[in-house]
Amino acid sequence: MIQTLYRTLIELTNGKWSSVLLSKFAQSKASRFLVPSFAKVYKINLDEMASPIHEFPTLHDFFIRKLHINAREIDKAENSVVSPVDAVLEDIGEINAELALNVKGKPYSLLDMFGSEEKAQQYEKGMYILLYLSPSHYHRIHSPLSGKIVRTWTLGNKSYPVNRYGLKYGRDTISKNFRKITEVQHENGVAAIVKVGAMFVNSIETIHNGERIEKGEEMAYFTFGSTVILLFSKNSFEPLNFATPKEMKVGEPLGYTTNIPS
Repeated sequence: MIQTLYRTLIELTNGKWSSVLLSKFAQSKASRFLVPSFAKVYKINLDEMASPIHEFPTLHDFFIRKLHINAREIDKAENSVVSPVDAVLEDIGEINAELALNVKGKPYSLLDMFGSEEKAQQYEKGMYILLYLSPSHYHRIHSPLSGKIVRTWTLGNKSYPVNRYGLKYGRDTISKNFRKITEVQHENGVAAIVKVGAMFVNSIETIHNGERIEKGEEMAYFTFGSTVILLFSKNSFEPLNFATPKEMKVGEPLGYTTNIPS
């Protein structure tokens, strides 16, 4: 029964006003009584949390919980690209000549995603990785690689579900949802970290400041389940051979930056 209740609450985020009300409730003191059952339903690992469960004043605070400093090990290989989130690795592929990602058989335009043809063209025939966060996941976002931040920008006004059903039946969800984009210049090319909102309440909070970011450094967090898309310019990234979907944790390697001649 409790599991059904939570699934219903998550589905309510699909609507504009219901998602606003749910967001307000999650940030109210009354929501703290749901924290223990939420943790039980979604099988949250309480041992890795930085704070004990009884210290969270609201469901929202529990949702954006921090972990112990050593709870996630960041791969130390110099040219490795690591998972920026705890998530399900849903897809890896090549960005085609039409500047689109072909995710689950549906094309998503990079022109729409970036809001700029010039930016989109930087990633032609590059690679993309799509990572989906469910309500059960740790929702803080870490940098997948080290480099210089060359640009950050925000696009989109509304958000629709980006779970498997949203990808299958939605329209332009990952390319037109509310999103915050961070572009990083690394030694072998350029990469974009696209943080995609998943509901009408668009809450992606940025933490990092400064021109440079280090691999594994915390950079932002989601208030609700969502998606991170990593994009790499042509010949700058070689992914590991994964079968998808696959559970990933922050710091686990996704592949390696390369300097293959074009």
